[in-house]
Amino acid sequence: MHSSAVFLIEFGAIILGLGLLGRLAGRLQFSPIPLYLLAGLAFGEGGLLPLGASEEFVAIGAEIGVILLLLMLGLEYTASDLVSNLKTQYPAGLVDMALNALPGAALALLLGWGPVAAVVLAGVTWISSSGVIAKVLGDLGRLGNRETPVILSILVLEDLAMAVYLPIITALLAGVSLAAGSVTLAIALGVAGLVLFVAVRYGRVISRFVSSDDPEKLLLVVLGLTLLVAGLAQQLQVSAAVGAFLVGIALSGEVAEGAHNLLAPLRDLFAAVFFVFFGLHTDPQSIPPVILPALALAVVTALTKIATGYWAARRAGISPKGRWRAGGTLVARGEFSIVIAGLAVTAGIEPDLGPLATAYVLVLVVLGPLTARYTEPVALRLVARRTASADTVPVAGTAPAAETLEPVDESRSER
Repeated sequence: MHSSAVFLIEFGAIILGLGLLGRLAGRLQFSPIPLYLLAGLAFGEGGLLPLGASEEFVAIGAEIGVILLLLMLGLEYTASDLVSNLKTQYPAGLVDMALNALPGAALALLLGWGPVAAVVLAGVTWISSSGVIAKVLGDLGRLGNRETPVILSILVLEDLAMAVYLPIITALLAGVSLAAGSVTLAIALGVAGLVLFVAVRYGRVISRFVSSDDPEKLLLVVLGLTLLVAGLAQQLQVSAAVGAFLVGIALSGEVAEGAHNLLAPLRDLFAAVFFVFFGLHTDPQSIPPVILPALALAVVTALTKIATGYWAARRAGISPKGRWRAGGTLVARGEFSIVIAGLAVTAGIEPDLGPLATAYVLVLVVLGPLTARYTEPVALRLVARRTASADTVPVAGTAPAAETLEPVDESRSER
């Protein structure tokens, strides 16, 4: 059969399969990401039906998927919001990094993988999934809750931290010298700082330049600008994803809203291809040996994320119910964890790192929506049972019973 015909058949089968999996996930009311990863495992090396002709095209589509994921996240924020978050929520970002990066680094060292793999796995366990969390907040009707800005601030700080982390990890994986790595980091920080400065100072000018009443022209200009900046950023040793994120921040107002509506279907398509692509490069037979470490790491870092969200919401003056909701919502890992692990897999530093990251993300991307929904009622029930068994007056700092038992409608008025 002609190679182009084989490519069309394979790629068409992938897209059709992803559509059916997405529909199934929608009916079951959970994120389709684990199903996409499983599809990649099925089509990859060692899977049920390995791909051939379309793998290179899937790789390009996966890269575009990452760029669009970060562009769409950037469109959710203005440059002024970003600066404000940095000033007020940076302690929460530091606590988030300490509690959630250290378990990954510790496990890598315990497994004897070395310092570079430890830095990689620290990133995998540190970063929550902005895409999954945004969808969960919308599905649960919590976008107007008082704890939601705290959650979004932590996500923004994590994404900004990637502007520093990704150049470092890229240099480590490439095995460059300390001097060369320092130059790479300095260039990355300089470029990110320059783009952020332009976004803050000239964001309205950029938005006016991009703006168009014709959806076709708006789509072409925004997509072209994003890919151009992402490519230039990667050429300057900055992550293409970070470049796309900063482009999204630079756009504001009606332009951002219009671009979001136009690009959402493209993002969903290429993001699905990205998760499939990661699965393609993981041999299913390599997952069982690492499933126990992955499960242990998932449990530990789910608890540390809950602690992070609780502490950050408490610092912001949120009620106990909101603190538990914030903690439970942050548990999900997804796109960035896979991006980081994908860099390590491509560099070939540790063969078990990719399978462990895949199993880890599969566990937490399924667990995340559940913890977002049930952490609050379970935690409050345990606290109430503990208080009742003690049969004492609540100690200082404990939420009064009236607040603990406040109705759900009241919690949504915390705005």
